[in-house]
Amino acid sequence: MTLQDWLSNGWLKQHTTSRQEIGDLLDKVDRDISEAAKDEITLDWRLVIAYNACLGCATIALRASGYRMPGGAGQHYRTIQSLRFTIDPDSDIIISLEAISKKRAIVSYDAAGTITEAEVEEARQLAEDLRELLKQWLKDNSSK
Repeated sequence: MTLQDWLSNGWLKQHTTSRQEIGDLLDKVDRDISEAAKDEITLDWRLVIAYNACLGCATIALRASGYRMPGGAGQHYRTIQSLRFTIDPDSDIIISLEAISKKRAIVSYDAAGTITEAEVEEARQLAEDLRELLKQWLKDNSSK
């Protein structure tokens, strides 16, 4: 399967991006990574913020590839899975993102106070790692 297949299935829409859009989205990722480190924010929300930074990285890669994710059911899941077709990180990164996504859903919809400092740090570190992979990928693919 490819992103073009996803487009044909209606899971993506074509999108023309700009340096400004990518820069603005990278600023949001950087902000979220910074916010996720703030002790005055609850652990639950820090995890959600770190997850948003990861999701932002996947969104940037999609936009830079000429696509955007339409709203609706499965949007987060597909955005994470799209990393396989864009920056192609180690499979461990996508597995970790899936686990963080499940934890985010729990704290967002079901139960508060279930996240540990270690889980937040893992999510924040994953966001930082993904941001660095994304920046290198953008650099390597800027002429395409």
